[in-house]
Amino acid sequence: MRAILLAAGMGTRLRPLTLETPKSLVKVNGKPMIEKQIEYLKEIGIDEIIVLTGYLEEKFHYLKDKYGVELVHNSKYNVFNNIYTMYLVREYLSDTYVIDADVYLHRNFLKNDINKSTYFSAFKKDFKGEWIIRYDEKNRVYDIEVGDDEGYILCGVSYWSKKDGIIIREKLEKSIEEDDFSNLYWDDIVKNNIKGLEVYIHKIEDRDSYEIDSLEDLKKVEDLIKNKLI
Repeated sequence: MRAILLAAGMGTRLRPLTLETPKSLVKVNGKPMIEKQIEYLKEIGIDEIIVLTGYLEEKFHYLKDKYGVELVHNSKYNVFNNIYTMYLVREYLSDTYVIDADVYLHRNFLKNDINKSTYFSAFKKDFKGEWIIRYDEKNRVYDIEVGDDEGYILCGVSYWSKKDGIIIREKLEKSIEEDDFSNLYWDDIVKNNIKGLEVYIHKIEDRDSYEIDSLEDLKKVEDLIKNKLI
């Protein structure tokens, strides 16, 4: 079992913090978000961790010495969405966690006894343009919709089985080599092929993870922590 952490983005909505610091290295509660993720992964015995860098990639070099992670650089981070980032590490996408490195994990809900592809998802309200998970009575995901609603959404943490990892890798290769992928995210590959995959939802608490997209998001989470509301 391994993990891929996606940390190539520029984080423009977090400026001026991200003018000199990559988004995933912004501190929440005194620690860079990506370091918290790495520590949680190591807590459950995952030591093979690949960090996908892009913007200000030199800022991540210390992680190799501190945690023993592997760094893979996406030189086209400012050209394409994260579908190309995932394409660069497609051969690792089996028995693998994929985590957006700009997500603050408040609790370690990661599992090491998992063998089915899984979206870890919290119920959120009053959102705009989020990826909403549709699932059946057995918690198997049958559709993913983008919309404005309330419900269980993609929270940036997923696990992919060996079988599904092979399928996704093939679809990634086809999209990059044959299709116009300039406006696609890597989650589009899953979304567009969900019926051929065996993916389940694992429900987490609303306070377990927070996507930090803006200065407002950061302040909100810091205030919740400060006031011991989470």
